[in-house]
Amino acid sequence: MTPPVQAGTLAVNVAFKGASQRAVWQQVFDQFKKAHPDIALKVAFVDEEAYKVQLPGWLSTAPPDVITWHDGERMAYYAQRGLFEDLSADWSRNDWNGMYASTKEASSYRGKQYAAPTVYYSWGMFYRKDLFRKAGIAAEPKTWPEFLDACKKLRAAGITPVAVAGRDAWTLAGWFDYLDLRLNGNAFHQQLMAGTIPYTDARVRKVYAAWKELIDAKVFIENPLSYDLDAVQPFLFQGKAAMMLMGTFITAGFPASIRPEMGYFQFPIIDAKVPTAEDGPVESMHIPAKAGNKADAHVFLAFVETPAIGAELAKGLGSLSANSRSAPPDDPISRTGFQILANTKGGIAQFYDRDMTKEMADKGMEGMQQFMSDPGQLDAILARLEETRRRIYKK
Repeated sequence: MTPPVQAGTLAVNVAFKGASQRAVWQQVFDQFKKAHPDIALKVAFVDEEAYKVQLPGWLSTAPPDVITWHDGERMAYYAQRGLFEDLSADWSRNDWNGMYASTKEASSYRGKQYAAPTVYYSWGMFYRKDLFRKAGIAAEPKTWPEFLDACKKLRAAGITPVAVAGRDAWTLAGWFDYLDLRLNGNAFHQQLMAGTIPYTDARVRKVYAAWKELIDAKVFIENPLSYDLDAVQPFLFQGKAAMMLMGTFITAGFPASIRPEMGYFQFPIIDAKVPTAEDGPVESMHIPAKAGNKADAHVFLAFVETPAIGAELAKGLGSLSANSRSAPPDDPISRTGFQILANTKGGIAQFYDRDMTKEMADKGMEGMQQFMSDPGQLDAILARLEETRRRIYKK
């Protein structure tokens, strides 16, 4: 049992991956110490994978005063168990309702906010501008008919329209998320993620029917289940495939030679009546319910949740600021992602395996791989997923 920290000391635990992430958090802590010399800061940096394992233990026994974590289901899991402090008053007091409007839903559980968002990243369609020109595609497709037409033109030009890394099942989950968000909207999507909608529901089947149309039209590379994300990116780099649905976190790995030809656009609108929602996984900070120094914890969150610190964290973490008033990033792809997320009216989903319990997500993604290899098995796959849902959620 760690001895209790004396009042006036603020204990913060940060999950990080790599030296650059640690360095940007350290900068923020240094600025906080300068602004609040009366508060003694005690920071623990923990590698992200170890952090996930240790977090439940901290929260239930002797937690620090502030932790970093994720929004959505990952946050709700602890809020539901009474292990996170209600931050609704901070949202009102600090104008987070204005600055973080697009991530408020993901930060809420039963109408109360338990998270202070920091950064998020956009998902959308990466594409090769030169291949679009070669195929005679005049503009980025904004609607589903325009997208299908672009795919047809690419195939006619001997270019595979879309690369997908089906061996990494989560890359398929990106396709499921977007087809569901565009056809059925975020409210339905979240109910499905929460296990309250049967997988045999006609609206779920409609998502797979739209996906099957793409498979039948040979939109995707052959044998997509043979490639993981690292193995599939060369299809884009070598000009063999024109597009890929992915998060903006991959841009760091683009070769300098093709970087000027890489573009990025919002996943096309399928039904204009459905409010446009996006995948934008949000990183966040929380005050544990059993924290010893909540007064200074609230001061710290107010310090970090500003447009300037948001932009600083985003740059250092290779992400986007969740604060809509932060200065837009310099990089053109990040700038497009920032605009897409900051202007979203239909809500922001956290991504398939962050929006639902792990066991259901794993089974769901396994089903997607089976569907990609044999779309004719769809009804059998959905029936199996429905059995799994009933067992897990007992609903």
